[in-house]
Amino acid sequence: MIYDVVVVGAGFAGLACARQAARAGLRVLLLEKKQAAGARLHTTGMIVKDAVDAIGWLREVPRELVRPIEGVKLYAPDLSHVALRAPGYYFWATDAVRFLDWMVELARAAGAEVRFGALFTGARRASEAGPWQVPLENGEVVQARYIVGADGPHSRVAKALGLSQNRHFLFGVEHEYAHADLEPNYLHCFLDARLAPGYIGWAFSGVGATQVGLARRVTPGHRQGRLDLDPFLRKTAAHLTPHGAPLSIRAGMIPCGGRLPHIARPGAMLIGDAAGLVSPATAGGIHAALRYAEDAADAIAAFLHGKADEPAGWLPASYPTFRAKRALRRFFELTQNDWIYNRLLGTRPMRRVAEWVYFHAKGSERACPERERA
Repeated sequence: MIYDVVVVGAGFAGLACARQAARAGLRVLLLEKKQAAGARLHTTGMIVKDAVDAIGWLREVPRELVRPIEGVKLYAPDLSHVALRAPGYYFWATDAVRFLDWMVELARAAGAEVRFGALFTGARRASEAGPWQVPLENGEVVQARYIVGADGPHSRVAKALGLSQNRHFLFGVEHEYAHADLEPNYLHCFLDARLAPGYIGWAFSGVGATQVGLARRVTPGHRQGRLDLDPFLRKTAAHLTPHGAPLSIRAGMIPCGGRLPHIARPGAMLIGDAAGLVSPATAGGIHAALRYAEDAADAIAAFLHGKADEPAGWLPASYPTFRAKRALRRFFELTQNDWIYNRLLGTRPMRRVAEWVYFHAKGSERACPERERA
């Protein structure tokens, strides 16, 4: 059997791509090595309002799967903080496990075939114009006219097909607690050069749980050591107090180097984390995963229907390079010093940069109260 498209990876990007390609009339097979889309997650599941505004089907999400968060509290290392808001702006905290299960049903309803427990091990083709041969662990060989790699930051598709691979990462860990004392309706972000070098700690009241996490840059060639939340929880106890043991613990690598240089070749393309489509400033990638996955599906469908050129030659140029946010990440890494950020946090320039990062230039200084002491 020949499929028009084989999508590898049932995360946000892969599921969005599979659904859109099926809606465009393609025969789609989605392969996922895990037994469920929501198993062993490595994402906080936060979705920005920009995605909700731009992607129509997100407005059909069952309300019990999301919880709006309307502002950000940004804490200096000494725990003084500023509250940031933008009129009408919000983030969605999601029940990521059930959200992805819901996306699986959307993809299947559109006509995509979704197979779990199916590990991608490689692909080959007899000629440039011929179909890909994709052997599976059960001995079956699937044929596909196009392959889409949506299989995360350490993409097997990228490696097998000679495409670029992520080299720059953050490493993060997140706990979910059933109950915690935490001011709701804010995403709480904590700067600390010792506990979170190169990034931040965070906490927010999500859907049925409080999510608490910490991430730091990964230095190639250096032993990183253990990332432990206990010192972070002790330091932030006046603002954040979880009760009981965590319900779940997730950890993983987050690409932060921006879009990779070589993410497509004739008959194949990377999307989502596999392509480096993650903001280097916030480490958020769901919006880009959904938007550019659908663009890829539409472009591939147009090509396979004979209505457009091979998208490998032109589509990646439309993806964001995150140049400004890569520069901001580099500046932050060079200047991350607790003494400096204790003094900068309450200043107008710092607030403006924070608004740009969190609210995508939709912030309003009038909505920012003065700096509060811990």
